Amino acid sequence: MGENAEQYSASYGNMAKVTLNAIVRAVVAMEDDGAELFFSEPALGVTDWICTDDAGRGIVQILDCRKLILHPKMYSTFLLWMMSELFELLPEVGDPEKPRMVFFFDEAHMLFDSAPKVLLEKIEQVVKLIRSKGVGIYFITQNPSDIPDGVLAQLGNKIQHALRAYTPKEQKAVKAAASGFRPNPEFDTYTAMQELGTGTALVSVIDEEGIPTIVRQTRICPPESFMGTLDDSERLSRVYNSPLYEKYAEPRDEFSAYEFLARRQQELNETALKEKEALELNKKKAKELSERDREKSKAVKNLAKPTGGTLGRELGKTVGKSLGGSFGRTLGGNLGASLGRGIIGTLFSGK
Repeated sequence: MGENAEQYSASYGNMAKVTLNAIVRAVVAMEDDGAELFFSEPALGVTDWICTDDAGRGIVQILDCRKLILHPKMYSTFLLWMMSELFELLPEVGDPEKPRMVFFFDEAHMLFDSAPKVLLEKIEQVVKLIRSKGVGIYFITQNPSDIPDGVLAQLGNKIQHALRAYTPKEQKAVKAAASGFRPNPEFDTYTAMQELGTGTALVSVIDEEGIPTIVRQTRICPPESFMGTLDDSERLSRVYNSPLYEKYAEPRDEFSAYEFLARRQQELNETALKEKEALELNKKKAKELSERDREKSKAVKNLAKPTGGTLGRELGKTVGKSLGGSFGRTLGGNLGASLGRGIIGTLFSGK
C-alpha cells in the first residue's frame, strides 16, 4: 500500500506514512510471536471440538497454550478470534438440558493480564449470551480477583477452594470473594473460606428458576483420572492417535485473500485492456469507413460535376436556341453548364 498510495488514495483516502509504519510495526510484532504460522492453513475449526466417541460420550479436547501464553498479544488475538467464531457459527438453541460444548480456561489470570479492552468486552459479551448457543464457560484461577468484575458478575456457578489471608490486602480479597456468594445462615462464608481443607469447597449454582442458591460447604469427589504430569512420549502418542491429527498435521498453502485480490485485479486489468483495445479497434474501423466514404463522395463529386455541367450545357443550348439562334444557344449552353455544376456542388457540399 505504501508503494501504491497514490493509486489507492482515490478509493480509500490519503494514507499517511506514519499510519502505514505503525501498521507494519504491529504486523512485524505479531510475526515475531508466531502469527504467520499460527494463522496459516489449515485454519482451526472450532466445530471440530464438538464431537463424541463411538459410545456417544463427549471428548475432552486440550489446547496446549504453554508457549502461546508467553505472548499475551498473540494469545488475546487468538481468543478474540475464537469467541467471534463461536458467535458466527453456532446456532441459537435456547436453554438445552445439557450444553453442546464447555470451555475450561485454566490459569485464567494469564488470559486477562495485559488483555486489550476489546478482548475483555468480547469475553463479557460471550459470557452473557453464550448459554443460548449451548456453550458453557468456566474460568479456573487462584483468586476471584483475577477475573474482571464485568465477567465475574455473569458467572452463575461458583466453586471456591480455600483462600488464605495473611496480609490486609489478602484479607480484603477474601472478603470480596466471600461477598460474591449468597449467604448461608448456618456459617460465616468469610471464616469458612479460610478454614477449608483439601477436597472441600464452597459451592453455589443456579437453580432451575435461574436463582443462585445459598452457598454450601461441599466435599469434592477426587478425579478418576491420572493426576501426574503427562510425559512427552504419552503426549505425542495422544496427538498422533487423534482423529484430528491428519487434518492439522501438515500445513497447506491455500489460496490466500491476497492471492484472490491479486488475481481479481489482474482479471480487471485484462478486461479493461480488452475493452480499450476493442474501443481503439472500433475507432480505427470507424475512421477507415469515414475515409472510405469521403473517397467515394469525392469520386462521385468529381464525376458528377462535369456530368452536371454537360447536362446543364445541353439543356441550356436547347432553351437558348428557341430564344435567340446560335447566340442564344451559346449563351444558354454556358449558363446551363454553370448552373448544373453549381447545383451538383451544392448537393455534395461538406461531403
